[in-house]
Amino acid sequence: MSPPEPALADLRERVRAAAAGRTALRLRGAGTKDFYGETLAGEVLELGAHRGIVAYDPPELVVTARCGTRLSELDAALAAAGQFLPFEPPAFAGDPTLGGIVASGLSGPRRMYAGAARDFVLGARLLTAGGDVLRFGGEVMKNVAGFDVARLLCGSLGILGIITEVSLKVLPVPRQEETVRLELGYGEACARFAGWAARPLPVSAAAWHADSAWVRLSGAAPAVQAARAQIGGERIAPAEARQWWAQVRDQALAVFDAPEIWRLSLPGNVGPLPQLPVPQLIDGGGALRWYAADGPDFSAVATAVGGTALHWRSRRGRPRFHPLSPSVLALHRRLKERFDPAGIFNPGRLIAGL
Repeated sequence: MSPPEPALADLRERVRAAAAGRTALRLRGAGTKDFYGETLAGEVLELGAHRGIVAYDPPELVVTARCGTRLSELDAALAAAGQFLPFEPPAFAGDPTLGGIVASGLSGPRRMYAGAARDFVLGARLLTAGGDVLRFGGEVMKNVAGFDVARLLCGSLGILGIITEVSLKVLPVPRQEETVRLELGYGEACARFAGWAARPLPVSAAAWHADSAWVRLSGAAPAVQAARAQIGGERIAPAEARQWWAQVRDQALAVFDAPEIWRLSLPGNVGPLPQLPVPQLIDGGGALRWYAADGPDFSAVATAVGGTALHWRSRRGRPRFHPLSPSVLALHRRLKERFDPAGIFNPGRLIAGL
């Protein structure tokens, strides 16, 4: 479906030259996630020219595209066949590239119910510091020793190499989708979300904000209608519902304008946390909690209940990601040394010193 790959040849030359000179490279697609991660360092290497849908087989529910392919192009091609990306990648304020979507590993409101971005990555091609293109995943070759390298790249923030191409599993658009809103306090919302998760309801998103719980139901019409009767609440007009979930997905709510933001990722059955203030937003049916605040030890509180904390936005230059154990950090170092021995790809973007 797409033209040849002249941009890939140029990228290989740039990477080989950088490796020879030990020149750090800052990988950039559309720049929609420049805010995400730790240090932005190195000579900018634009990846947007390596774009295009390589193959799309609607009956097989698989699409393969290059790293510079924009989300809008993918969405349009899938929509024409009645399909979509189930993990709802956030666009933020722009039109992200597929490479950035996979490298960040970020997903939208449907994540807790359909799966995260990594769960839909079937295969990938990786340009290494030596200028070689490695292929991983079920589309092209079996993974060595059962290790799923294609999924490993998801969330790596480009520190292992350039993700030049990705194969994704897609799904049919749900036959019916409805959103209801209920007036609930923080504690009651946590309890309701946990209760609904324990029942066979077609919930595809659940969020809480400003004392209102929003629940999206997706699936066959009879199942959606039956679930709506059980959950209750006010039915929201389709246009308003789409706008609301887009604001949650793309972080367009006012809470995301705050200078300090923490995101806690928790087990879905965790109730209110008395050590912390009331969050400004709950997503993922209680599994993601957003705090426009600073001060409490968010990492310690999250760890105590089996979760993690991410300093999503900070003006103080502190580490963003949850602290890693020594053994996990050592594993990260070995992977970095194996895939990028020259240390040129996005140094310090995921972990300081890597």
